[in-house]
Amino acid sequence: MRTILGLPRSFGIYAGAGAALLLCLGLAAARVGEEPGALSNWQALALGLVQGLTELLPISSSGHLILVPWLADWRYLEADDEFNQTFDVALHLGTLVAVAMYFRRDVALLVRAALTSLRRRSIDEPSERIAWYIAIATVPAAVVGALGEEVIANRLGEPWQIAILLAVFAVVLWLADRSRSDRGLEDIRLKGAVTIGLVQALALAPGVSRSGVTISAARFLGLDRDSAARFSFLLVLPTTLGAVLYKGVSDVLLADLPPGSTGPFVVGTIAAGVSGLFAIWALLGYVRRHTYSVFVLYRLIAAAIVLLLIATGVREAGF
Repeated sequence: MRTILGLPRSFGIYAGAGAALLLCLGLAAARVGEEPGALSNWQALALGLVQGLTELLPISSSGHLILVPWLADWRYLEADDEFNQTFDVALHLGTLVAVAMYFRRDVALLVRAALTSLRRRSIDEPSERIAWYIAIATVPAAVVGALGEEVIANRLGEPWQIAILLAVFAVVLWLADRSRSDRGLEDIRLKGAVTIGLVQALALAPGVSRSGVTISAARFLGLDRDSAARFSFLLVLPTTLGAVLYKGVSDVLLADLPPGSTGPFVVGTIAAGVSGLFAIWALLGYVRRHTYSVFVLYRLIAAAIVLLLIATGVREAGF
């Protein structure tokens, strides 16, 4: 499995991503599909880029999607929760597409492996184990997210909470990255997959970081940096797909889209996909040669800035 997972060799993917980004810039400049007083295309572009980068880097996408409007004093998402919920679905769809495109060969391999395993009623090959372990690791976050949706939405996500969690889990990532870890993706076992799945549920709290906490868990379990990142990224697919389908049905299909949704939705989704594709490529290349210390430092600095702005009264501690 280690030799199968690799960079996409198709130039068309990168050319398409560049063209998509130019399209986003054009739509934003032309203000296509905007509604006066609602989220602008430029704001959607910024949030889409933030989502794509932070969903896959170990720095918390949900935290940044709250902090960026908070810092910039963009009030619309806070005032219109209906739009906020549907826009969040669109942004996650963008990162889902990015991961699926980047790991398309691996996804095809794992799906075939799972189907073969079902037909044979046994798990024999490393690819079959990995496919089932990814499925198993998805379950805890799905259960916690479904049961605790109201608590998560109403009790978590204040800027001061995000700052604390950014700092705390920066330390966790720093400690995990210094553990002795030299095992490959094919060495992961059922207990490890369950453990990663359980800790992934912690990332439902903005500021924790889904990729950060799953990479930390994988490192503590003995996986090398590259394998830990790859398992974390592959875990995005079923986790995010489930969330997109669940929220998409309840917040999009069964609800009326708010006025002014079209432009920001299109721009934000495309931007999240493009930046997500870049984030995967950049992180996997980076961790082959470096530690995760740069992300630890970033989290600590971001937490300090947020707490300083609150302490000095520049921004409120909550909404």
